[in-house]
Amino acid sequence: MAVANPRPALLVTGGAGYIGSHVCKAVAEAGFLPVAYDNLSAGHHWAVRWGPLECGDLVDAGRLDEVMRQYRPTAVIHLAGLIISSESVVDPGQYYTNNVAGTFCLLDAMRRNAVDRIVFSSSAAVYGEPETMPMGESHPQRPLNPYGTSKQMVERVLQDYARAYGLHSVSLRYFNAAGADPEGEIGEAHHIETHLIPLVLDVAAGYRSHVAIYGADYPTRDGTCVRDYVHVCDLAAAHVAALRYLDKSVGAHVFNLGSGNGATVREVIDLARRITGEIIPVRVETRRPGDPAVLLADPTRARQLLGWNPLHSGLDAMISTAWSWHQRVLSRAQAAQ
Repeated sequence: MAVANPRPALLVTGGAGYIGSHVCKAVAEAGFLPVAYDNLSAGHHWAVRWGPLECGDLVDAGRLDEVMRQYRPTAVIHLAGLIISSESVVDPGQYYTNNVAGTFCLLDAMRRNAVDRIVFSSSAAVYGEPETMPMGESHPQRPLNPYGTSKQMVERVLQDYARAYGLHSVSLRYFNAAGADPEGEIGEAHHIETHLIPLVLDVAAGYRSHVAIYGADYPTRDGTCVRDYVHVCDLAAAHVAALRYLDKSVGAHVFNLGSGNGATVREVIDLARRITGEIIPVRVETRRPGDPAVLLADPTRARQLLGWNPLHSGLDAMISTAWSWHQRVLSRAQAAQ
């Protein structure tokens, strides 16, 4: 039997994860009931604070049907999936099973339960080696690893489902998510951490001995890679904007989410040193295969069509909120798992 909710429900797959929990907070503040659907393989029970947690796998059709019948979501925000590019090269089957086959199961459950709108967590990894800079949504797509290919495949599936079944979608191509909730309620806590800023802050906090710089001979202003960072709260706000966009738009749509500005690895480390007051030792390693020198988003389309206006665009805000999370919350949250 469907649950009578005073607020319209949204099914948020991966809602117990880093970005997913911030999205749940944003949509709750926008008047929705976020129903986090998560198998907790990478997410955390403590991160689900603005709606119910329903445990389940994407490939479990019966469980998806049960949850959708119970809450009758008006739309789905799909963030569940595996995200480590290097791991996808070693075990591509796992990535295609989780990220592609799992999405098929989700989309078919949506069709069975008459849910016709989805916001999909895509990635700048669909582009591969940049040909022009900054990269707009029409940039050629040549992913460098199975992770990026899995995101590209889902985007194509969504285009086909829009034409054939009237399932309307927005795919949001994230660049580098960073930062944490300014109120300190949630933040980044991956079981296996691969993102630069939390790795740097782990060193500042004494959890690691040093941070690795993979390549210091790139053709950039200080020899290290340049990346486009976007605050996780701004990413979350973009999902709310995407839902509003689907209220009046049909078909399948894609948008970049980035700042349009870049910081080098050394600049990130230097700023973290100033914010934390810690030395943060570094060790220069050889380049990693497939790491482009520069990756920058052109976010013009999201700003114009979604009305997306990032409020936390400065790198200092991203590092400061992430550091506050490390200092005030992370140790207690990990102890409570």
